[in-house]
Amino acid sequence: MRKGLLVTGILCWGVFVSFAKADTDEKLLGDVGDGSRAIPVHLIPLVDEEGTKISPGDEPLLPFSMRQTCDLCHNYEKINRGWHFNAAEPNVAPGRPGQPWILVDAGTGTQIPLSYRPWPGTFRPEQLGLTPWQFVQVFGFALLGGGVGELLDESDNPDEVMRGFVSGKLEVNCLSCHDADPAHNQGEYAIQVAHQNFRWAAAATSSFASVSGSAKSMPDTYDPFMPDMLDDLKLVPPTVVYRENTFDHKKRVFFDIVRKMPVERCYFCHSNVNVDQGGEEKWTADEDVHLAAGLTCVDCHRHGLDHDIVRGYEGEDKVSKNPLAATTSCEGCHMIGRLGALVPRHPGIPPVHFDKLTCTACHCGPWPGQKTYRGKTSRAHRLGTHNVNKAPDALPHIMFPVFANQGGISDVYLGRLVVLIGNRKIAPHKLIWPAFWGWLKGKKVTPVDLETVKRTAGRIIDNKKLSRSGDWPSLADEDIAKVLALLKTTEGEPVYICGGKLHRLDNNGNLTAIEHDVARPYLWPIAHDVRPAAQSLGARDCEDCHSTDEPFFFGEVEVDSPLTSEMGSIKRMIEFQDLDPLYTKLFAMSFVFRPWLKVVALGSCAVLAAVLLLYALRALACIARALVGGDPKRGKGRLGTRED
Repeated sequence: MRKGLLVTGILCWGVFVSFAKADTDEKLLGDVGDGSRAIPVHLIPLVDEEGTKISPGDEPLLPFSMRQTCDLCHNYEKINRGWHFNAAEPNVAPGRPGQPWILVDAGTGTQIPLSYRPWPGTFRPEQLGLTPWQFVQVFGFALLGGGVGELLDESDNPDEVMRGFVSGKLEVNCLSCHDADPAHNQGEYAIQVAHQNFRWAAAATSSFASVSGSAKSMPDTYDPFMPDMLDDLKLVPPTVVYRENTFDHKKRVFFDIVRKMPVERCYFCHSNVNVDQGGEEKWTADEDVHLAAGLTCVDCHRHGLDHDIVRGYEGEDKVSKNPLAATTSCEGCHMIGRLGALVPRHPGIPPVHFDKLTCTACHCGPWPGQKTYRGKTSRAHRLGTHNVNKAPDALPHIMFPVFANQGGISDVYLGRLVVLIGNRKIAPHKLIWPAFWGWLKGKKVTPVDLETVKRTAGRIIDNKKLSRSGDWPSLADEDIAKVLALLKTTEGEPVYICGGKLHRLDNNGNLTAIEHDVARPYLWPIAHDVRPAAQSLGARDCEDCHSTDEPFFFGEVEVDSPLTSEMGSIKRMIEFQDLDPLYTKLFAMSFVFRPWLKVVALGSCAVLAAVLLLYALRALACIARALVGGDPKRGKGRLGTRED
């Protein structure tokens, strides 16, 4: 009997999975185009997360659900597998390493790159004790929803599950990219995430809805679908209000949806500034040459319904299913003149440069200085959000440009197996130096979860050591030694990673530092802003790179560390390249003498030409005498000798 029930259950589950898959891959009204390039009018009903159509007189009035509303015409599940949402999917090829999420806590001297993708040099959030719920709390301001944002009810922590019912899930916010309404407010999205108003966040960004209150302050027993009177009148539950005249007579709402998103939508998550060159002010920065020419981000970064967006790097077609991956890279556009792209000629540049360098090495990022610059990014520094820290030295500290060999492309991810393919060309990168507390077992270092570090390091790193600007605290070697002594447990030997080194206590309790792979900096390639040919490296002469003091090989890369004894340390750019420093130095020195070499060579050629001309003239004279019948050796001809 039990066996029969088991078989029946398995069959039912198989049928369910089959139907679920069929439903997932089903093509809906808006998923298949008819060839028209016009934008369909999105005059549609609003639907809440339970699938009920919203009316302006509903009690309680609920926010619309992006999943339920957009899924009327588009396959939401297929969209949710796109690049911006699938980081936590275990079987998605990670591709080339990109910008990580950076967990920063100045009070514990922590600055560590995180990613759900298995990019070498990053750590998974759970290694720092971050559940999906906590991850969304920290980084949700720049998430587009979906993916991790919809895993909140899968937590092993029952308290988080209860909070997830109150806050709702962070669904894919289609409006973040596709809303052309100038009143769209992505900064409001960050505020709602901070208040744990996940199910209300998308509505709050739209121009026709406003949200007040905070799910964060609500008790675990609060039911947003059947709200009761709260005992504490000071608490304001999350509430949505739709603007008057939002609904038409059929209770439909107009969304100003576009396929070709405006650049400003991308900039909210993808802005970069150079704080050493006054980059905070927009008018001081030059725009990417492609944008200045009239292109937009999505002219190159394209995708279909699956939202498998083209990232645009060389070799992406080997790991991406997007049919445009090969033709929308730098080479893909410029070698065939796509979208009016100039076909590069590169006169006088030896072909070896194209074997060793990416296009971006010469054309992207700021012109390099003798020392790397410090930069800020939207995702790392919350640019564009309310009450953002505008101090130039606010953590995390990101250095750029660093001309380094690319790490390759992650092709396969099965468990923790990552196969790297592709070239090792030199490209410009951004860089952060990890700083965190860990356990050393053998040669492997695993991070200590942040809460444990806070309880321990908080006794040593007090508020007096913290900077008001959000910079590193001033830590002495003695401070690190004290924290390491307090962290001693059976988990392993406590260590502190910073400044490219692993710090540990010796048998006498003294702090020592050694090189270790886990302390290496994390780098990710720069692709923007693109400079025109006239501003590219090598446009002036070879000495733009091949000189004994030019930064491409011999620039200074700042080593970032909270330890006062390590501040001001540097590394040379060539240490990040697979090149022989001595050979590169000697080769660069040859350019010092090349002008004289050219003068000597040209002079030698002139002398040789004169000698050859002299002998040529003498040869012609001999030929002339022979033709008139004389003796070329004696100078006699038919007319006689000189004596005659």
